[in-house]
Amino acid sequence: MKSTEDKREREKTLVSQMIALYCRKKHHTKRGLCPECAELDEYAKMRSDKCPFMETKTFCSNCKVHCYKPQMREKIRDVMRFSGPRMVFHHPITAIRHVVETKKEKKRLESSK
Repeated sequence: MKSTEDKREREKTLVSQMIALYCRKKHHTKRGLCPECAELDEYAKMRSDKCPFMETKTFCSNCKVHCYKPQMREKIRDVMRFSGPRMVFHHPITAIRHVVETKKEKKRLESSK
């Protein structure tokens, strides 16, 4: 079982990769992030650092408590909808690992109830 800090770091890495992919394709950036995506990335990392449910959730998108401000929540949802399916092509190992670990975590949480 991974520690809560490991989960936080994995989530921040995955979300950052998704935001970078979104920014490259939607905002046509060549390097780095545009100011809007950089702000979203920092906000998402801060929310992951402060999440009180990290131990019991599988991933932010599966969380029932939405701690993002409404405007940022919409932005992150747009990123997830766009980047989620594309992650298999751009970051295949990360995408497959995320799916496998999410399923394992869901089973673990269900069996502990």
